[in-house]
Amino acid sequence: MNSIERTLRTLSFQPVDRVPVDLHNFMVTPRFLGITDYADFFRNGEAMAEAQIKAWQRYGHDVLMIENGTAALAEACGVQVEYLKSSAPVAKKPAISSLDEVDKLKIPDPYKDPLLRELLKATRIVVEEIGDRVYVMGRADQGPFSLACEIRGMGEFLLDLALGKNLEKIHQLLDFCRKVSELYVVAQIEQGAHATSIGDSPSGPDVISPQYYRDYAYPYVKKLVSNIKKKDITLAYHICGNSTLIIEDMVSTGATIIEIDQKADQQVSKSAAAGKATLLGPIDPSEVMAHGTPELVMEKCKEALENLSPGGGFILGPGCALPPDTPDENIDAMIESSKKFNPQ
Repeated sequence: MNSIERTLRTLSFQPVDRVPVDLHNFMVTPRFLGITDYADFFRNGEAMAEAQIKAWQRYGHDVLMIENGTAALAEACGVQVEYLKSSAPVAKKPAISSLDEVDKLKIPDPYKDPLLRELLKATRIVVEEIGDRVYVMGRADQGPFSLACEIRGMGEFLLDLALGKNLEKIHQLLDFCRKVSELYVVAQIEQGAHATSIGDSPSGPDVISPQYYRDYAYPYVKKLVSNIKKKDITLAYHICGNSTLIIEDMVSTGATIIEIDQKADQQVSKSAAAGKATLLGPIDPSEVMAHGTPELVMEKCKEALENLSPGGGFILGPGCALPPDTPDENIDAMIESSKKFNPQ
């Protein structure tokens, strides 16, 4: 099997020769071009594509997740973003200072916004060069709740929710963000990507209660997934932290892939997703992948494979983005694990 066939069979719970591997390694890729200052790199579609291709040639992983972090859609919506030398860009100043300003927000055109256009270019180049040999996931950046936190400001938006005084504007902002995410999802697929992905980490139990998740985050992801499934689009849905308390809700959004990290209960997650969604993860990107040994990587991967791969529907990978200093030997160990341990 090649990577595309292996991944597609995994998504449909069919037997495979081995579990596919995703590296979520966009912060590792600059080193393949000898780049140490990331600020310009993460605004250059051609450079991002070349680095992704070189990384794939080195590691031979099955799934490429193409992105530049968590602030692309936020910047397109008017958030001030800081481009860092040694990490991904971060949102710095919200686009609005009050919920009363929601009416002023404009949905960006992914094909006209300077940064989104570069990210789409990166996806398109990768698809053109190696899209017949590897499963390409053009990440659609942030989900509705996460984007709302960046546009309004994390602390301010959470306070808005807690006060509950302007629910109409809160839901108006969330639906605006859903529309922005949905438009970018479609644009990524139009570049030829096999799938796309959104992150909505501030909506997880590490930040808000499961009830707040169900009231303010879940309905908008559910609607987004429902709309894009009409276009036959495959979506991965990511929430950092311990998602165990909401894993059944995440699966019930209808997303094809649910990304989990090292805090999530693997057996609970497998039970919730079995036959309904493919799980992706859950290896600790920092303590295990970046700062552990190859032996520790193999141990954690073996555990995840034993818990999550039986019956299919599992892609092995880090639970979130790999840090820039992740050693090659640890990445090699993850890929070797998928070949050595195959308890399906």
